[in-house]
Formats: sequence, C-alpha cells, structure tokens
Amino acid sequence: MRAFRSLEQWELLPYMGKWLIVATSAAVLAGTASAWFLLALEWATATRLATPWLMALLPVAGFVVGWFYFRLGKPVEAGNNLIIDEIHDPKKVIPLRMVPLVFAGTVISHLFGASVGREGTAVQMGGALADQMTVLFRLRSEDRRIVLMVGMSAGFAAVFGTPLAGAVFGLEVLAIGRLRYDALFPCVIAAIIANQVCLAWGVHHTVYVVRELVPMTVTSVLATVAAGIIFGVVGLLFAKAAHALGAWVKALIGYPPLRPFAGGVAIAASVYILHTQAYVGLGIPTIVAAFDHPLPWWDCWGKFGYTVLSLGTGFKGGEVTPLFFIGATLGNSLAPWLHLPVSMLAGLGFVAVFAGAANTPLATTVMAIELFGPQIGPFAAVACVASYLFSGHAGIYHAQRLGHAKHVRNLPEDMRLSELPTYRREQRQANTRKDARS
Repeated sequence: MRAFRSLEQWELLPYMGKWLIVATSAAVLAGTASAWFLLALEWATATRLATPWLMALLPVAGFVVGWFYFRLGKPVEAGNNLIIDEIHDPKKVIPLRMVPLVFAGTVISHLFGASVGREGTAVQMGGALADQMTVLFRLRSEDRRIVLMVGMSAGFAAVFGTPLAGAVFGLEVLAIGRLRYDALFPCVIAAIIANQVCLAWGVHHTVYVVRELVPMTVTSVLATVAAGIIFGVVGLLFAKAAHALGAWVKALIGYPPLRPFAGGVAIAASVYILHTQAYVGLGIPTIVAAFDHPLPWWDCWGKFGYTVLSLGTGFKGGEVTPLFFIGATLGNSLAPWLHLPVSMLAGLGFVAVFAGAANTPLATTVMAIELFGPQIGPFAAVACVASYLFSGHAGIYHAQRLGHAKHVRNLPEDMRLSELPTYRREQRQANTRKDARS
C-alpha cells in the first residue's frame, strides 16, 4: 500500500483535481465574458451599419475612451502585453477594472467605426478574470503564471470557437521558440470549457468554407511556401507599422485622449471621402467573400491602413480579426498568380499572416484544422511555418520574449521583442568601434 501511494501517478491526482477546479472556474468566467462581448459586438456592428452618421462621432468616441483610460486605466493600459509580462515576471494581481474598460472601449470603437478586432479584448478579460483566482485559491506565484495562461487560452478559444488553437495559443505566445508544457492540462481544460460556455449563451461563430483543395505535389507545396513567405513579410510590416505609428503619435501628441481623437478624425474623414465602410469594424462579410470569389487586390491594403491607424492612435480592440481580413484578402489576390484555388489560399492567408505577426505557427495550424477541416492541415503547416520564419524577430506583442532565435545566432534569450532593436543597434556600434580600433 505504501509503495502504491508513492507512485507518481497517485501524486498527480491532487494536482489534476486542483487545476480542474481552478481552470473550470476561470473558463466559466472567461466564456461568459466573451459571450456577452460577442453579443455586444453584434449589436454595435448592426447599429453602425444601420446608422451611417455614427462614423462622424468617431473622434468624440475616441476621446471618451482615451479619457477613461487616462483617468482610470493606466495600470491596465498595456493590455495583452501586461498579461505576458506578468506571466514572465509576476508582480501583482491584474486589476479587475481591465475587464469593463476593455469591454466598453472595444464595443465603443466598433460602434463608431474604428478598425479593430476582438481577440485582444477576450484575452485581456480572460486573463484579468482568471487572475482573480490567485487570491481566491491563494495560489503561489508559479501557479499564478499558469492561471494567467489559462485565462489567455480561455478567452482566445471562446471568442473564435477554436478550443484546441486557444489552448496552444496560451502556451505558444509567451516566447518565440519555447512552449510551457507545465500549463498544458489546465489550458486545454479551460479552452474547451470556455468555448462550450460561450456557445451555451447562444453565440454563433462565423463559418468559413474552403471549397477546393489541390493535391499535395511538389508544385503545390512550393506555391504554398511562396505564399507563406509573402504572408510573413506582410505580418512583419503590420507589426512594425502599428508599433511605429503608436510611438510617433505618442511623441507628437502629449495628451493621451487626443490621440484617438486625431485618429478618429482621419478615419471618419477618409470613410466619407471614399464612401465605404468596408475597411472599418471587423469586416466579416469581406472575409467570407474572400473564400467565395475574387476580390480587388487593394482590399488587403485598405484594411491594413485602417487597422494600423486605429490601433496606432489608441483605439481599443485586438489585431487578430483584422489580420484574418488582411490574410484572407491577400491570399485571394495571390491565388491567380500562384495557380491555387481562391478559397484555399484565402484560408491559408487567414491563418498564416496571423502566424507571422504573432509568432504562433502551431496555434494557427491547429486553428486552420478546426476552422477549415483536417485536409488543409499539411498546407496550413507549411504556410504558417514559412510565415513565422519570414516575419523575423518582431511581432504584434512587444512583451513577447525570445525563447529561441528563429534562424540567427547570438541573440540573448528571454529578451523582450521591444528590446531587440536597441540590442542590435548597440551590437552594431560595438562592432564598428572594434573594427575602428583594429
């Protein structure tokens, strides 16, 4: 009996029981918050489309959201990056105010016409709600890391209806080239339960259909690699453009609420000049159309510009659904050149641009299988990995760490992506001085 109790498997039972309780609690909260959020977004989108003049109030809406974050949201303004930083270096529990602030801020952004997504909001709500389990269950700092990953997985899974991709996302997004397997069990449990809770609230996720796939041949694989390279470069450009604009706007406009006000003026004016709202909001109808028939090549770049302008000037929301739009429409326009079906390349672009921008090739490959079926899996893996490699050591989450360099040497581990440009500049200066002395 004593030998039986000393077995490792016996000791695992309390571990699994603890995380079943904690992950389920966090998942119910995250799934419910995501469901209410998605229902609110449906209302906001329908209201904006039925009331076009609301676009004229976008600058005012931006100012209001910016003012509330300036007065009440400074501790949580970093959003997803705050959660990633807390996972790597736990300091204090994320304030619960993050949930209503990012919820209201994102819904207002969509109601009045900013081009933002929804993943960031769901992940932030999931992380903040899950972090309250730290106090409730009196968890250690190492357990708190796992709880935050659980919240990220639950929020991602619920908002997109992809539980397995959500679980992998929470493990993969923290550091390039490194996974946290110690959180695998609770993240999987939380992602599955959060998705089911979201569905139980009556939420229906959009269905995307890849109608045609080509056989896997040397030609089709090479074409997929070429597409993946392009998707990765576009993901890189998106991440760099959003960060660069954000830094430039902060340097130019000192008072934070005026930043989204200025962005709202530019967005609203351009919408009225161009007479189209195709590139604001989520853009789901255009994404669906990209799987069905050829679209204008500029759709990709229109969404690119509006999203960079929205996020760079401080509107709240996520990057992922706009990246789905950019990827699907880019794949749609590349299909004739690469001699691949429109729906197939739209599906690959849908996940691969996100894979490059977020440095998450595994999560996006799993997402492709969950959304489009298992047959696309090998092509999705090729496209997502190629995109991941060619997006370089940059990304939409500047708090992401460098776990293992993609294809270059002598890069320090555990450095934040935002610190890499400074490190490289210092290395170049050091090499220049060394060469001058020699």
